[in-house]
Amino acid sequence: MPESPSAPTGSQAAPSISDEDAKLVVLARSARARIGAAEGAAVRDQDGRTYAGANVALPSLTLTALQLAVASAVASGATRLEAAAVVTEASTLDGAGHAVVRDLATDAPVHVAAPDGTLLGTVLQ
Repeated sequence: MPESPSAPTGSQAAPSISDEDAKLVVLARSARARIGAAEGAAVRDQDGRTYAGANVALPSLTLTALQLAVASAVASGATRLEAAAVVTEASTLDGAGHAVVRDLATDAPVHVAAPDGTLLGTVLQ
């Protein structure tokens, strides 16, 4: 699946984010650090509940961190997302993770951060 452009080339950079969205970055960093994953993600649903996950790479199952976080949200009854965050070493937001967020929200910001929590940008489309 094609990758979505990283913040500097294809989306609008956000100089700062709300406190609620900053919490998503913290949750995503924690999910990543917990298992030493390449990527961690967190989402917030329409009721303000949060879900976090790290990428999964098994012989029979591969999920991006955003796919896992969104799947957890949907399995808990979420029907809409307010925001998402992904912490990654990659220079781009993967297309599969981006697509699954868009399945539940066409307008939810997807904040992309470096492993140290530095905000790289926000994908709005």
